[in-house]
Amino acid sequence: MMEGAETRTFRHLKAAQSDVWRPAIEAGGGRLVGTAGDAMLAEFGSAVSAVNASIDIQERMGRFNAALVETQRMLFRIGVHLGEVIVDQEDQNIFGDGVNLAARIQGIAEPGGIAVSRAVRDVTELRIDYAFVDGGELSFKNVSRPVHVFHVRPAAVPRGTLRFEGADSHGQPHGFEIAVGKLGSGAIVGRAADQCTLVVAHPTVSRRHARLSLAGEALQIEDLGSTNGTAVDGRAVRAGQPTAFQPGSTIRLGDVKLSVQQV
Repeated sequence: MMEGAETRTFRHLKAAQSDVWRPAIEAGGGRLVGTAGDAMLAEFGSAVSAVNASIDIQERMGRFNAALVETQRMLFRIGVHLGEVIVDQEDQNIFGDGVNLAARIQGIAEPGGIAVSRAVRDVTELRIDYAFVDGGELSFKNVSRPVHVFHVRPAAVPRGTLRFEGADSHGQPHGFEIAVGKLGSGAIVGRAADQCTLVVAHPTVSRRHARLSLAGEALQIEDLGSTNGTAVDGRAVRAGQPTAFQPGSTIRLGDVKLSVQQV
Protein backbone atom coordinates (compact mmCIF):
# COMPACT_ATOMS: atom_id res chain seq x y z
CA MET A 1 0.00 0.00 0.00
CA MET A 2 2.91 2.34 0.73
CA GLU A 3 4.30 1.63 -2.73
CA GLY A 4 1.03 2.57 -4.40
CA ALA A 5 0.20 5.71 -2.38
CA GLU A 6 2.75 6.50 0.30
CA THR A 7 1.33 9.73 1.69
CA ARG A 8 -2.30 8.56 1.71
CA THR A 9 -1.43 5.23 3.33
CA PHE A 10 0.61 6.95 6.05
CA ARG A 11 -2.30 9.33 6.72
CA HIS A 12 -4.76 6.42 7.02
CA LEU A 13 -2.39 4.50 9.29
CA LYS A 14 -1.95 7.43 11.65
CA ALA A 15 -5.71 8.01 11.69
CA ALA A 16 -6.33 4.34 12.57
CA GLN A 17 -3.82 4.53 15.40
CA SER A 18 -5.17 7.77 16.87
CA ASP A 19 -8.89 7.31 16.21
CA VAL A 20 -9.27 3.54 16.68
CA TRP A 21 -6.43 1.79 18.48
CA ARG A 22 -5.49 4.28 21.17
CA PRO A 23 -9.09 5.06 22.29
CA ALA A 24 -10.00 1.35 22.37
CA ILE A 25 -6.91 0.46 24.41
CA GLU A 26 -7.56 3.29 26.87
CA ALA A 27 -11.27 2.42 27.13
CA GLY A 28 -10.30 -1.16 27.98
CA GLY A 29 -8.02 -0.04 30.79
CA GLY A 30 -4.87 -0.94 28.86
CA ARG A 31 -1.58 0.83 28.29
CA LEU A 32 -0.02 1.45 24.91
CA VAL A 33 3.58 0.30 25.34
CA GLY A 34 4.90 1.37 21.96
CA THR A 35 4.59 1.39 18.20
CA ALA A 36 6.84 0.18 15.40
CA GLY A 37 5.72 0.93 11.86
CA ASP A 38 2.22 -0.46 11.54
CA ALA A 39 2.49 -2.52 14.76
CA MET A 40 1.37 -1.61 18.27
CA LEU A 41 2.07 -3.34 21.60
CA ALA A 42 -0.29 -2.91 24.54
CA GLU A 43 -0.60 -4.48 27.98
CA PHE A 44 -3.70 -5.01 30.12
CA GLY A 45 -4.33 -5.96 33.71
CA SER A 46 -6.54 -8.88 32.70
CA ALA A 47 -7.00 -11.23 29.78
CA VAL A 48 -10.72 -10.41 29.67
CA SER A 49 -9.97 -6.70 29.20
CA ALA A 50 -7.41 -7.46 26.50
CA VAL A 51 -9.83 -9.63 24.51
CA ASN A 52 -12.69 -7.15 24.88
CA ALA A 53 -10.42 -4.34 23.70
CA SER A 54 -9.33 -6.47 20.73
CA ILE A 55 -12.95 -7.00 19.72
CA ASP A 56 -13.61 -3.27 20.16
CA ILE A 57 -10.62 -2.46 17.93
CA GLN A 58 -11.72 -4.79 15.13
CA GLU A 59 -15.30 -3.53 15.27
CA ARG A 60 -14.08 0.08 15.11
CA MET A 61 -11.74 -0.85 12.25
CA GLY A 62 -14.73 -2.27 10.39
CA ARG A 63 -16.43 1.11 10.57
CA PHE A 64 -13.15 2.89 9.75
CA ASN A 65 -12.61 0.77 6.63
CA ALA A 66 -16.22 1.20 5.50
CA ALA A 67 -15.37 4.81 4.64
CA LEU A 68 -12.47 3.72 2.38
CA VAL A 69 -12.44 2.14 -1.04
CA GLU A 70 -11.59 -1.57 -0.92
CA THR A 71 -7.99 -1.21 -2.11
CA GLN A 72 -7.24 1.26 0.72
CA ARG A 73 -8.69 -0.74 3.60
CA MET A 74 -6.31 -1.87 6.34
CA LEU A 75 -6.82 -5.25 7.98
CA PHE A 76 -4.78 -5.66 11.15
CA ARG A 77 -4.13 -8.92 12.96
CA ILE A 78 -4.30 -9.08 16.76
CA GLY A 79 -2.64 -11.66 19.00
CA VAL A 80 -3.34 -11.99 22.73
CA HIS A 81 -1.41 -14.02 25.31
CA LEU A 82 -1.50 -14.20 29.10
CA GLY A 83 1.86 -14.32 30.88
CA GLU A 84 4.43 -12.63 33.07
CA VAL A 85 6.45 -9.73 31.64
CA ILE A 86 9.54 -7.78 32.61
CA VAL A 87 9.07 -4.00 32.78
CA ASP A 88 11.98 -1.72 31.98
CA GLN A 89 11.56 0.99 34.62
CA GLU A 90 13.52 3.48 32.52
CA ASP A 91 11.19 3.62 29.53
CA GLN A 92 8.32 1.34 30.71
CA ASN A 93 8.86 -1.05 27.80
CA ILE A 94 7.98 -4.71 28.40
CA PHE A 95 9.93 -7.85 27.58
CA GLY A 96 9.70 -11.58 28.12
CA ASP A 97 8.41 -14.86 26.78
CA GLY A 98 4.81 -13.64 27.10
CA VAL A 99 5.49 -10.74 24.73
CA ASN A 100 7.21 -13.00 22.21
CA LEU A 101 4.31 -15.47 22.22
CA ALA A 102 1.75 -12.71 21.70
CA ALA A 103 3.73 -11.55 18.65
CA ARG A 104 3.89 -15.10 17.24
CA ILE A 105 0.16 -15.63 17.80
CA GLN A 106 -0.59 -12.32 16.08
CA GLY A 107 1.17 -13.59 12.99
CA ILE A 108 -1.28 -16.45 12.46
CA ALA A 109 -4.44 -14.44 13.15
CA GLU A 110 -6.70 -13.85 10.17
CA PRO A 111 -6.49 -10.41 8.50
CA GLY A 112 -8.89 -8.28 10.50
CA GLY A 113 -9.11 -11.06 13.10
CA ILE A 114 -8.04 -12.01 16.61
CA ALA A 115 -6.10 -15.05 17.80
CA VAL A 116 -5.45 -15.96 21.44
CA SER A 117 -3.53 -18.59 23.35
CA ARG A 118 -5.24 -21.34 25.33
CA ALA A 119 -4.18 -19.54 28.52
CA VAL A 120 -6.34 -16.60 27.44
CA ARG A 121 -9.25 -18.78 26.27
CA ASP A 122 -9.39 -20.64 29.59
CA VAL A 123 -9.96 -17.49 31.68
CA THR A 124 -12.09 -15.42 29.29
CA GLU A 125 -15.83 -15.33 28.72
CA LEU A 126 -16.86 -13.86 25.38
CA ARG A 127 -19.92 -11.84 24.54
CA ILE A 128 -22.71 -14.05 23.23
CA ASP A 129 -22.18 -12.81 19.66
CA TYR A 130 -18.57 -14.07 19.58
CA ALA A 131 -17.07 -17.55 19.91
CA PHE A 132 -13.70 -19.22 20.30
CA VAL A 133 -12.83 -21.46 17.35
CA ASP A 134 -10.13 -24.05 17.94
CA GLY A 135 -7.07 -23.40 15.77
CA GLY A 136 -5.13 -26.41 17.07
CA GLU A 137 -1.63 -26.74 18.48
CA LEU A 138 0.95 -24.88 16.40
CA SER A 139 4.73 -24.67 16.31
CA PHE A 140 6.30 -21.21 16.20
CA LYS A 141 9.80 -20.07 15.33
CA ASN A 142 12.10 -19.91 18.38
CA VAL A 143 9.39 -21.39 20.63
CA SER A 144 10.34 -24.83 21.95
CA ARG A 145 6.82 -26.01 22.84
CA PRO A 146 3.62 -26.18 20.78
CA VAL A 147 1.08 -23.42 21.46
CA HIS A 148 -2.66 -24.12 21.42
CA VAL A 149 -4.35 -21.25 19.58
CA PHE A 150 -7.98 -20.17 19.32
CA HIS A 151 -9.52 -17.67 16.90
CA VAL A 152 -12.15 -15.18 18.09
CA ARG A 153 -14.90 -14.96 15.48
CA PRO A 154 -18.42 -13.53 15.28
CA ALA A 155 -21.02 -16.17 16.02
CA ALA A 156 -24.61 -16.39 14.95
CA VAL A 157 -26.69 -16.24 18.10
CA PRO A 158 -28.40 -19.65 18.21
CA ARG A 159 -31.85 -20.29 19.54
CA GLY A 160 -33.47 -23.08 21.48
CA THR A 161 -32.62 -25.11 24.55
CA LEU A 162 -30.55 -28.24 24.99
CA ARG A 163 -32.00 -30.88 27.29
CA PHE A 164 -29.67 -33.52 28.76
CA GLU A 165 -31.65 -36.47 30.20
CA GLY A 166 -30.51 -39.87 31.41
CA ALA A 167 -29.56 -42.03 34.34
CA ASP A 168 -26.67 -43.80 36.05
CA SER A 169 -26.07 -47.56 35.90
CA HIS A 170 -28.50 -48.06 38.81
CA GLY A 171 -31.33 -46.28 37.01
CA GLN A 172 -31.18 -43.10 39.11
CA PRO A 173 -32.31 -40.25 36.82
CA HIS A 174 -30.17 -37.19 36.15
CA GLY A 175 -30.48 -34.24 33.80
CA PHE A 176 -30.34 -30.52 33.16
CA GLU A 177 -31.26 -27.91 30.54
CA ILE A 178 -29.42 -24.90 29.15
CA ALA A 179 -30.21 -22.32 26.47
CA VAL A 180 -27.93 -22.83 23.47
CA GLY A 181 -27.11 -19.14 23.41
CA LYS A 182 -25.57 -19.34 26.89
CA LEU A 183 -22.89 -21.76 25.69
CA GLY A 184 -20.96 -19.09 23.79
CA SER A 185 -18.83 -18.34 26.86
CA GLY A 186 -18.84 -21.94 28.08
CA ALA A 187 -20.73 -23.70 30.88
CA ILE A 188 -19.06 -25.95 33.46
CA VAL A 189 -20.74 -29.25 34.34
CA GLY A 190 -19.88 -31.04 37.57
CA ARG A 191 -20.82 -32.19 41.05
CA ALA A 192 -20.00 -28.95 42.91
CA ALA A 193 -22.92 -26.55 42.89
CA ASP A 194 -20.68 -23.66 43.98
CA GLN A 195 -18.28 -24.14 41.06
CA CYS A 196 -20.51 -25.20 38.17
CA THR A 197 -23.26 -23.74 36.03
CA LEU A 198 -24.80 -27.20 35.52
CA VAL A 199 -24.87 -29.71 38.36
CA VAL A 200 -24.92 -33.52 38.12
CA ALA A 201 -24.96 -34.75 41.71
CA HIS A 202 -23.33 -38.16 41.37
CA PRO A 203 -20.20 -39.51 43.14
CA THR A 204 -18.55 -40.55 39.84
CA VAL A 205 -18.87 -37.01 38.45
CA SER A 206 -15.96 -34.74 39.38
CA ARG A 207 -16.48 -31.42 41.11
CA ARG A 208 -15.61 -29.66 37.82
CA HIS A 209 -16.05 -32.42 35.26
CA ALA A 210 -16.45 -30.90 31.78
CA ARG A 211 -17.10 -27.71 29.85
CA LEU A 212 -19.90 -27.32 27.30
CA SER A 213 -19.29 -24.62 24.70
CA LEU A 214 -20.31 -23.30 21.32
CA ALA A 215 -17.65 -22.75 18.64
CA GLY A 216 -19.38 -20.92 15.81
CA GLU A 217 -22.42 -23.15 15.35
CA ALA A 218 -20.70 -26.33 16.61
CA LEU A 219 -21.54 -27.75 20.03
CA GLN A 220 -18.48 -28.98 21.95
CA ILE A 221 -17.67 -30.73 25.21
CA GLU A 222 -14.24 -30.66 26.86
CA ASP A 223 -13.18 -32.90 29.73
CA LEU A 224 -11.53 -30.89 32.52
CA GLY A 225 -9.28 -33.67 33.80
CA SER A 226 -12.13 -35.56 35.50
CA THR A 227 -11.41 -38.68 37.54
CA ASN A 228 -13.86 -40.98 35.74
CA GLY A 229 -13.80 -39.52 32.26
CA THR A 230 -16.16 -38.17 29.61
CA ALA A 231 -17.36 -39.79 26.38
CA VAL A 232 -19.46 -38.83 23.36
CA ASP A 233 -21.36 -41.66 21.64
CA GLY A 234 -19.04 -44.19 23.25
CA ARG A 235 -15.80 -42.40 22.28
CA ALA A 236 -13.62 -41.14 25.12
CA VAL A 237 -13.00 -37.38 25.23
CA ARG A 238 -9.38 -36.56 25.97
CA ALA A 239 -8.83 -33.97 28.69
CA GLY A 240 -8.31 -30.50 27.27
CA GLN A 241 -9.45 -31.38 23.73
CA PRO A 242 -12.93 -30.05 22.81
CA THR A 243 -15.00 -32.71 21.05
CA ALA A 244 -18.07 -32.01 18.90
CA PHE A 245 -21.50 -33.38 19.76
CA GLN A 246 -25.00 -32.70 18.50
CA PRO A 247 -28.65 -33.26 19.38
CA GLY A 248 -29.15 -37.01 19.38
CA SER A 249 -25.69 -37.70 20.86
CA THR A 250 -25.18 -39.59 24.10
CA ILE A 251 -22.76 -38.07 26.59
CA ARG A 252 -21.26 -40.02 29.48
CA LEU A 253 -20.04 -38.19 32.59
CA GLY A 254 -18.51 -40.77 34.91
CA ASP A 255 -21.26 -43.36 35.43
CA VAL A 256 -24.04 -41.06 34.17
CA LYS A 257 -25.27 -41.32 30.58
CA LEU A 258 -27.25 -38.42 29.16
CA SER A 259 -29.00 -38.14 25.81
CA VAL A 260 -29.02 -34.71 24.18
CA GLN A 261 -32.19 -33.16 22.74
CA GLN A 262 -32.83 -29.70 21.32
CA VAL A 263 -36.22 -28.32 22.35
